[in-house]
Amino acid sequence: MKRVVDLIQENPWVAWALFIGTVVVVFLVGLFGASIMERRQEARLAFQLVKPIATWEPRNEVWGENFPREFESYRSTLDTSFRSMYAGGSWRDYLAEDPNLVILWAGYAFSREYEQARGHYYAIEDIRTTLRTGVAQPATCWTCKSTDVPRLMAEMGPAEFYKGSWDSLGSQVVNNIGCQDCHDPETMNLRVTRPALVEAMQRQGVDIRKATLQEMRSYVCAQCHVEYYFKGKEEKYLTFPWDKGFSADSMEVYFDSVQHVDWVHALSRAPMLKAQHPDYELFKTGIHAERGISCADCHMPYRNEGGVKFTNHKIQSPLNDIAGSCQVCHRESEATLTKSVNDRQGKILELRMRAEDAIVRAHIEAKAVWDKGATEQEMKPALQLIRHAQWRWDWVAASNGLGFHSPVEAARVLGSSIQKAEQARLHLARVLAKRGITEPLPLPDISTKSKAQAYIGLDMKKLTLQKEEFFQTVLPRWKKQAEERQGTMKSY
Repeated sequence: MKRVVDLIQENPWVAWALFIGTVVVVFLVGLFGASIMERRQEARLAFQLVKPIATWEPRNEVWGENFPREFESYRSTLDTSFRSMYAGGSWRDYLAEDPNLVILWAGYAFSREYEQARGHYYAIEDIRTTLRTGVAQPATCWTCKSTDVPRLMAEMGPAEFYKGSWDSLGSQVVNNIGCQDCHDPETMNLRVTRPALVEAMQRQGVDIRKATLQEMRSYVCAQCHVEYYFKGKEEKYLTFPWDKGFSADSMEVYFDSVQHVDWVHALSRAPMLKAQHPDYELFKTGIHAERGISCADCHMPYRNEGGVKFTNHKIQSPLNDIAGSCQVCHRESEATLTKSVNDRQGKILELRMRAEDAIVRAHIEAKAVWDKGATEQEMKPALQLIRHAQWRWDWVAASNGLGFHSPVEAARVLGSSIQKAEQARLHLARVLAKRGITEPLPLPDISTKSKAQAYIGLDMKKLTLQKEEFFQTVLPRWKKQAEERQGTMKSY
């Protein structure tokens, strides 16, 4: 084998090739080293606060001055155009799509209006404008809607906050769900700012202060995406009904033991329960929780930009970012993964609609039995079954994701809902038979939202006019007071 010196003497161009190659390698190594140093410096600077953040700073734009990547991704939640087969952030009128809901919630505000939640950025606007809200509500209703809530709780104390009226805090609660709800302004560590979760976990023997980062990436969501109720006639203290367990069955036992009633149904007179959005509880029974996945892994996946790894704060359906969410673990194609989700959700929807049909019929048949002079003692077993059937239906229906967080558990709960609804109908049929009525009762025409609302006695024109008056008189006052307190309100 010839020496390099001999090769150069025979072929002078080899020397030039070696020289140029060495220069290129040195240049590339230097460029790579400089890039590493630049990215490390950028990562260090990413956490250096440009502007100090107060302990209970509610304004997301102030946080955004320090964390532009996170803020810009959060601000992108303004885009609500995405719609999956069954959900997404795009606006939809659920009562118009499914008039059965009007009957199920007869006597409760959800029968007036129930629409797709548009996401965290719209939390304040949507709770103000829905026909479900008015001034005669407890301040507890604000709890999960705004970064102003932790500030007010720190000033007033949680108990005093809950006891106030919704109207009295309207000018104080003006900043949308955002940074301060989940982060410590000094360390940026995740934190729980809503005491109800801490209190519920303490009763379970769990100290959230000892939680891992991965656990916190679910706990911050579990502050709000859970089942809850307002405890106490005057106190209205926000409470999670977890003392007997996290399942629909366990919470049903809890509510029965404390004799909690959200409202009395306008048709059947059953003492009803309204599920809120038990997403965390349903998620805990699913395969993703079993595998150690957090809520944020799917709904707020990590991103890399300029050498900096950060969490994407566009909180949304994973189906709108399959590559960033699902395909981190699953290697199937987007089409295959989307079909898998849709298939599971479709089966849950089929069961949900069967449960709805049975419960709606039970409510209407119960009204007919009352009209025939049934006694409270005769009706009591059926009303309890209706209460339990609808609670279990709602436990799945009110959860985001149409059961996908745990399809097997969702199907089990809906199956028991159908069973209890049919048991209630059987009992009602026996009571009717005692009065000589053995033929099936005809159903009223509830084929549209407006027909169903008219059937349960809602005066929608009156309710709409009342809301318009609220827009014209109350909201301008809230806005003026908020601007005087906080300064110019930013909109995006």
